[in-house]
Amino acid sequence: MSKQDSEFGTFVIGFFFGALLGAAIGLLFAPQSGEETRDQIREKSIELTEQASEKAEEVRAKAETLLDEARQRFDEASEELRARTAELQTQIESLSQDEEAEMVEEPAIEIKTEVTQTEA
Repeated sequence: MSKQDSEFGTFVIGFFFGALLGAAIGLLFAPQSGEETRDQIREKSIELTEQASEKAEEVRAKAETLLDEARQRFDEASEELRARTAELQTQIESLSQDEEAEMVEEPAIEIKTEVTQTEA
């Protein structure tokens, strides 16, 4: 994950923690009965739990998407690397054959020249 994704995750956690804390403090200082306050706290905690679950699912889905994209890019890069490796191997083999041919041709020409000169 990138730094930006990490910072976003930290922000989301902080946001929900702050919302929960603010709601609890607001309810505790509200002018109502204890039973009403407890009911409100219970309802709010259920609501915030659901929201946190939804956000966690969104983050999980985004992480899966990013992971799939990374795997696809990795597979594409691997395939390109294999193709380039095969191409370079072919070029190396071709160069080796050309160098071999040159190494054999030069002495053969020299030997032919010497044989021709000695016959003459």
